[in-house]
Amino acid sequence: MALLFQPFQSTLANKNGKKQFFPKVVRVATVNTSQIAKEVAAYSSLSTGDVKNTIDNLITVMGQHLQSSESVTLDGLGTFRMVMRAKGNGVDTADEVSASQATLTVRFVPASTRNANGTVATRSMVTGVKCVRFDKQNAGGEEDVATDPTI
Repeated sequence: MALLFQPFQSTLANKNGKKQFFPKVVRVATVNTSQIAKEVAAYSSLSTGDVKNTIDNLITVMGQHLQSSESVTLDGLGTFRMVMRAKGNGVDTADEVSASQATLTVRFVPASTRNANGTVATRSMVTGVKCVRFDKQNAGGEEDVATDPTI
């Protein structure tokens, strides 16, 4: 398994007037709840239906807590919370402020861990990921060029 990436050119020029290139993740598929349920069931004594039901109920309960102005933290995964994003149509006084001035969205912050040296690592789910450049892999899916082992 490897995380695939490809180069993309920024639409914005840097201070020297050049549009530089950066890595961008290539998504090759979308995994749905049913597939996740099958895979989780393979690790447990629960059936696929039991796991799917649990995931569906988790989403329902999380939504209820988020809509009650509570944040939801799932250990090892991260924290979900509701945020309002202003649409740019401000008003002159605090009394005039209304929810219609913003859109609601859910913000996710990945779980963090403490390293041995006391620093905080917020990339706990991506530790040890092998990155492979999409356009430089061979037919067997192996990489043709070295990747950064520190990712």
